[in-house]
Amino acid sequence: MSLGKRIFFGAPALAMALIGASAAAEPVRIGALLSTTGGLAGLGIPQRDGVLLAQKLINANGGVGGEPLEILMEDDGSNPDAAMTKVNTLVHSQGVKAIVGPTGIAQTVAIGSVTQPLNIPVLAFTGIGPAVENARNCVFHMTPAQGLNARALLSYAKEIGAKRVGVLHDSGYGQVIWGVMSKLGDEFGVEFVQVEKFELSASDATAQAAKVKASEPDAVIVLSSLATPFRNLRQVGLTAPIISVHGTATYEIVKAMGDAADNIVHAEFLIAEDPLPYQVEFVAEFQKEYGRLPKHFEAAGYDAVMATVAALKRASSNAAPDALCQEVRTPYQGAFAQYDFTAKDLGGLTLSSFSYSLLTKGKFSRLPFKASQ
Repeated sequence: MSLGKRIFFGAPALAMALIGASAAAEPVRIGALLSTTGGLAGLGIPQRDGVLLAQKLINANGGVGGEPLEILMEDDGSNPDAAMTKVNTLVHSQGVKAIVGPTGIAQTVAIGSVTQPLNIPVLAFTGIGPAVENARNCVFHMTPAQGLNARALLSYAKEIGAKRVGVLHDSGYGQVIWGVMSKLGDEFGVEFVQVEKFELSASDATAQAAKVKASEPDAVIVLSSLATPFRNLRQVGLTAPIISVHGTATYEIVKAMGDAADNIVHAEFLIAEDPLPYQVEFVAEFQKEYGRLPKHFEAAGYDAVMATVAALKRASSNAAPDALCQEVRTPYQGAFAQYDFTAKDLGGLTLSSFSYSLLTKGKFSRLPFKASQ
């Protein structure tokens, strides 16, 4: 409206016009609490890319019941204290309907003390963690619990006949998985012949890698989301097969591995070079948007938003938090995997959810092996 042509309304007409404009423009808000800086940024940034793609596609297709979807993005800096500050802002000041994220286990556990009493759905990029999470029925899990990760890796070791297995793990994520894996050797017919830990901050783990190689293992399992242990294992001349967690099945980490990246098997979820039928559309949309292939962290970010919006559409965009939480609690076919948010762990991933890839010259190819329960 130009200043030269002012239009005056009577009070009732003005009020109705303002209410109508406000109602038409009011978005449906959800929060995204991610680690896009700090130690977990290698996971949080891909998750963010998947979140933003989902938002764009949802709004291009009419939003949420005709209302635009607005995602309020917050970075917790990979710090649980910062996550608490940010979630309080999202919930109490911004009034978001749900939280997508956090990226890390410590942050997920921390914010549950805020979101659970209010029944605000949290779609976390973690598997169910400490015992406190067992009582949180509005915290849903987009990635597998560490016990399931351990079983997926040992299933492949068993498949290739590896009886003597070395383990090289970091002091964070890897330490948690090893805590579970260490109790599963007998079940899978595996002897752990050498287990070595290195610090997350370490830029070199050659000494630990050399000890693992000296034990003459049939295979080595690496539990880390860092490139360092792979480079060091190759530098000390290891020729045995290397089996790794999905945390290193990203193009960025593979690039950091350099020449060490060949012949690594990953227990993972999205092999974009050869997607499963339910992943084809996501891979195409992601490649169109970003000009590169996605991996499972991008898919998890995408799925978290899509599952939340599907629940919002069933419950209505103005549903109370407890009603929305209940609507999330259903099976959901994602691009990452088939979820079952009614399962005890509020994620429902199983061993059959995993795909297995072989890494060759920076590319992932699908292996025919499928683990079973």
